[in-house]
Amino acid sequence: MSGTDVISRIGSLAFGKANDAVKLVFLDPDSREQIDRLDLSMVSEIKRGSNGAVEVKLLDRIALLELLASLTAPQNSKGSEAESFFSAMDKAAAKLGAAET
Repeated sequence: MSGTDVISRIGSLAFGKANDAVKLVFLDPDSREQIDRLDLSMVSEIKRGSNGAVEVKLLDRIALLELLASLTAPQNSKGSEAESFFSAMDKAAAKLGAAET
């Protein structure tokens, strides 16, 4: 899987629908064969309590969007601009030091 594929998949998850996760909660226990047809890619955790209650946790969209933003940010982000600045300062200082000797 390439980096582009990973970014595309993260984008799909970040903007995906949770409709099938809701269907899963209301699915009749006798209809378990329908689970294979559900898109549960947004589901991170499922719990069924002893009283029959179902808890479904979905992926954190904000975290996915932050990850997507960091992976697709241009190379000249503020962090790398600062690194470039300090690198240039170090080179200039080294040249000044070499010129003085």
